[in-house]
Amino acid sequence: MAYYLVRAKPKPERLAELHRQLDENALINLRPFGKALTHSLTEARTQSDGTAVWEEEDYCSPPLAQERAAVLDSYFDEIKVEQVNAGEGWNRIERLPKLLPRT
Repeated sequence: MAYYLVRAKPKPERLAELHRQLDENALINLRPFGKALTHSLTEARTQSDGTAVWEEEDYCSPPLAQERAAVLDSYFDEIKVEQVNAGEGWNRIERLPKLLPRT
């Protein structure tokens, strides 16, 4: 298993839909990554330039291949990953504001 710090440009016109999907736990049953992806996107942060950032646990090669095909490419552009140790990514971004504050 590998962990990545993910940076991506949100598609502004799609963020409300993503927020709704997460509030409804609509992604949680996607196999094998739904639970981890739901957690990661719910806790995603935003940098001052609007870039979304989160830590993601992943087993794919290339990284996030399944997640991108099923979900991420619909809501984000310019997805980049940096391999990190478990928890390191979250520690680095914990002070940033949430991308999608809970309603």
